[in-house]
Amino acid sequence: MDRVYDHLVTLLVDKFEVDGDRIGPSATLGELDLDSLAVVELYVTLQEQWRIPLDDSAANSELTVGEVAGSVAALLAEPASGHEAAQ
Repeated sequence: MDRVYDHLVTLLVDKFEVDGDRIGPSATLGELDLDSLAVVELYVTLQEQWRIPLDDSAANSELTVGEVAGSVAALLAEPASGHEAAQ
């Protein structure tokens, strides 16, 4: 999950302009000032980059960075998934 977590942190800093010092596994997306639209945008971006079917209807600002990374890592770990790593 480390590479997924690291990628997620980079995405939050680069695309969503979150201060990297504020990001930690237990930080919620809401605490990082992502509103509901930004959370859905984050999920869509992750789906496109990792080519995985994240359930964006479950996306909300109460999710932690660790939970999001864990969801992505779990989908990537599925056997015969054919998912490709982010570029």
